[in-house]
Amino acid sequence: MVSKKLKIGVLFGGKSAEHEVSLMSAKNVIGALDKNKYQVTQIKIPKHGRFHFSVLKKVDVVFPVMHGPYGEDGSIQGLLKLLNLPFVGAGVLGSAVGMDKDIMKRLLRDAGIPIGKFITFKIGEKIDFNKIKKDLGWPMFIKPANMGSSVGVSKAKNEDELKKAIKNAFRYDHKIIIEKFINGREVECSVLGNDVPMASVPGEIIANQDFYSYDAKYIDDTSVVEIPAKLDAKVLKRVQALAVETFQVLNCEGLGRVDSFVTKDGRVFVNEINTIPGFTNISMYPKLWEASGLPLPKLLDRLIDLAIERFEKEQNLKTTVK
Repeated sequence: MVSKKLKIGVLFGGKSAEHEVSLMSAKNVIGALDKNKYQVTQIKIPKHGRFHFSVLKKVDVVFPVMHGPYGEDGSIQGLLKLLNLPFVGAGVLGSAVGMDKDIMKRLLRDAGIPIGKFITFKIGEKIDFNKIKKDLGWPMFIKPANMGSSVGVSKAKNEDELKKAIKNAFRYDHKIIIEKFINGREVECSVLGNDVPMASVPGEIIANQDFYSYDAKYIDDTSVVEIPAKLDAKVLKRVQALAVETFQVLNCEGLGRVDSFVTKDGRVFVNEINTIPGFTNISMYPKLWEASGLPLPKLLDRLIDLAIERFEKEQNLKTTVK
């Protein structure tokens, strides 16, 4: 008897500045899904964001590969929950707080997880440049609060650069964060699981530019990735432990990639989490799991299993008072 193939809907594209990265990620995911196990439906959302979601009702599990706003921020996750569909990755809350760097950093700080100093501004607020310089010092990083893939991110070394960077960041979001520069190695760690998440071996990004920009990630291919990262055993365990703790504090599920800085004296500072990290052929999330003994097809199997596991668990919850 031939077993029935699971119908997987890969959801990608969307109304985001990370649209093109999503297309690359989805191509990799679709190519790696085991066609003996799955019947794959490609669901591409155009840049204007409008699409017929009735096709979603024809699949068993949705695999969102949408980076940035409207895909990684809880928006599509809310729709999928309303449609009562299992889906890969964090739910509405984990997605929303993981996407908003301001809220994410506040939660991590309150949980006692070491992070760098930052200041938040909303569009229209008065910006005191002297206070920023006094609080953070040069250089500093300026970022849209809700964006990934280093889109809209700038490094400022003086006031003129800071003003230009703020203007640029506000092109992508109505809220921005300005972060104190941490002189450390950029180390990333992948996390996998629901209630009992586990961490991969960490990897290090050695950027040949001033910082790990969008171009360095996806266009000019100038950065070097070292997997596993050459870290002292104690520091390595600290990176992994903080990655898992970050994942849990932010109410994440399924998958996440936690990015940290490791200073020369061995201190670890968490920078951010990505709840739908890249799945391109150069992306760290799948590369780190491959180095940990879980190749991409098996990783995708596990992510789908976790989506179904969570869905079935949620189905047991009462939705009435009687």
